[in-house]
Amino acid sequence: MNIKKKLDAYLKSHLEVKRKGIFAKSAACGSMMMDYECASINTYINDNKDEDTFQTYLFKLIDERELKDSDVYNKVNIDRRLFSKIRSNKDYHPTKETIILFGIALELSENELEELLSKASYALPMNNNFDLIIRFCFKEKIYDVNTINEFLYEHNCKLLSE
Repeated sequence: MNIKKKLDAYLKSHLEVKRKGIFAKSAACGSMMMDYECASINTYINDNKDEDTFQTYLFKLIDERELKDSDVYNKVNIDRRLFSKIRSNKDYHPTKETIILFGIALELSENELEELLSKASYALPMNNNFDLIIRFCFKEKIYDVNTINEFLYEHNCKLLSE
């Protein structure tokens, strides 16, 4: 089976149509909440907050693969200044597309990409073609931006930057 037919079969078998739910926003600790509620929330946050940020996880992956920074950003044409901003500002929040490009440059596994995305509060849901195509490419170890963009284009999805 050629790779395009394999992609089509993957999309068909994994695409889930889900209804959008309505979620109520939780109130911030303030005068309306009891002191024990604020303490409980603060305790929960302190006990469960992952200190491994997107930035620390990204540079850990780069170091583990023994790559130079320039190898990473040049492979997928990420601007050097953007890369520098990510390195120097731990609070910088890159786009989902930028994180996917880093995943391509680092040739991450599907699980590693999901972990990197989650560190920046993103995900690859199973309910749209773009995310399924990205997931498929990482599952199949397709790390060529042009090939991935071809798949995205054929399914009327937004392309990754080149």
